Amino acid sequence: MSNTLYERDLQLWIEQTIQQLQNHEFASLDIEHLIEELIELGKSEKNALKSNLKILLFHLLKLKIQHNVPDSMNASWYSSIVEHRQRVIDNLTDTPSLKSFLIEAVEKAYPDARKLAIKEAKLAKFGIRVPEESEYPLICPFSIEQILDEDFYGL
Repeated sequence: MSNTLYERDLQLWIEQTIQQLQNHEFASLDIEHLIEELIELGKSEKNALKSNLKILLFHLLKLKIQHNVPDSMNASWYSSIVEHRQRVIDNLTDTPSLKSFLIEAVEKAYPDARKLAIKEAKLAKFGIRVPEESEYPLICPFSIEQILDEDFYGL
């Protein structure tokens, strides 16, 4: 059974790998695990974008469909939209190449956002109207411009 530094202590492996790169000690690099970690890093950037888009779209959709709920209910939706939109913008600013993945990310995040909005709406209480599932569009009703527009709230 192999028990490499990578398997024993990932943080120490990262520090060692950085030091090897800085010292141009390329022959001693653990190339296989370095490639694996770089692939995972790319995936995690995309996953962070999708995750933030999912919550942003979820609350934009709730405001669009349930725009007539009491202010006490939708205040948190507005806060979430502001927060997650800023996270999406930060994702795109920090990693500009993610812009080419944005349309695909919206297409992947929207079905989950729709499902969440439908589930949460079914939990409505105090005489709040529960929207029909058919009221929630199957395709994202928001453009990329609207999603990124800091003044857009789905209404």
